[in-house]
Amino acid sequence: QKIAGARLEFDKIRKIVKDVVDKKLSDIELTAFITALHTRGISIDEAASFSKAMVETGKRFKTLKKIICDKHSIGGIPGDKTSMVLVPIIAASGFTIPKTSSKAITSPCGTAERMEVLTPVDLSLDEIEEVVKKTNACLVWGGALDLAPADDEFIKVEYPLGIDPMLLPSIMSKKKAIGAKYVVIDIPTGRETKITNIGKAHELAEDFLELGKRLNMHIACGVTFGEQPLGYCIGPSLEAREALFTLQGKGPRDLIQKATMLADILFNEMGARNHGAALQVLKSGKAEKKMREIIEAQGGDSEIKPENIEVGDKIFKVKSDAEGRVLWIKNSPLVLIAREAGAPRDKGAGIHLKVKMGDQVKKGDILFTVHSNNYIRLSDASKIAEELKPIVVGKKFEEKMLLEKIFAEIPSSKIFMLER
Repeated sequence: QKIAGARLEFDKIRKIVKDVVDKKLSDIELTAFITALHTRGISIDEAASFSKAMVETGKRFKTLKKIICDKHSIGGIPGDKTSMVLVPIIAASGFTIPKTSSKAITSPCGTAERMEVLTPVDLSLDEIEEVVKKTNACLVWGGALDLAPADDEFIKVEYPLGIDPMLLPSIMSKKKAIGAKYVVIDIPTGRETKITNIGKAHELAEDFLELGKRLNMHIACGVTFGEQPLGYCIGPSLEAREALFTLQGKGPRDLIQKATMLADILFNEMGARNHGAALQVLKSGKAEKKMREIIEAQGGDSEIKPENIEVGDKIFKVKSDAEGRVLWIKNSPLVLIAREAGAPRDKGAGIHLKVKMGDQVKKGDILFTVHSNNYIRLSDASKIAEELKPIVVGKKFEEKMLLEKIFAEIPSSKIFMLER
């Protein structure tokens, strides 16, 4: 029916989702179905039905807490460690935020890998309930919890095909299963993100808001700047270290601003705080204290210091070949470089940026450093860095009109991003 363009009713969608969870569909049948969803599209009614069915066919998080909130990013930005700052801010303010996250699929690091540097993240639902009871929050891997388990099967088909028709129900079903009543959705927007312009961001936000109404959830969206990495670090250990420094009040301005503004949106949704409250919580040290409580409750060392987190000791420095300003930073090549260096499997691998867009640099200044624990991987990553030149320096934009020279077919550095 979907291949022919028909709209599916809830009963049929629920049967399909249950068959997916019970593994009754062949690979060919499931691939055909996902492809049909991509080519024919999903209506809001269908998205709501998928979300409900995906929740019903999985487990649900249980807690005595009355109000549960959550945050989600649709992804696409390297170095996006916002959740590690926002979650403790919200929890330190007395609200419950059980954050489940995915591991990296196409990126150098997911929230689960960042947090895993500090504490175990592979917890059972019972263990998560205990952590949340003690701390009001958690930061865990959601892959083994059976929350909306059909999503994992859908992703197995979507990723190799380079399509993402289940974006809306995938996100919303996980939030519904965790019991979230209030959710802030981060929509990073920029040339190399999933959402390339403000118009598309508004359309997606409207879909999230409407779907939230159908599911009896309060949804708010934040359209955020996605033209460069967030913060200065990319890769599990580097990002975990930067997140802890940020909770100590010593982090990069863009990360602080993004985390606190999204937290303020969540506060506003719940009618709880005035604008700027999140930054006050961060500056007070309460968020860092809360993060250390979460780390301990999940089985980690609450006394861990950011400067003691080990990163790859084999490094390659990429220097500027010109004087001027950083005109732009290309995210996709940085992702390729970090992954080639070994991230996320090698937790110490990644990239430490030394500059951001608009910064003034001299010829020979270090633009970024590549870290790895393996000389061969570092060598391969350095070759990609020299070839793709992810950071463009010039005195004026009009001096950099030629971006690349192409004389033959070359593999694209544009990465299909499928992060949940």
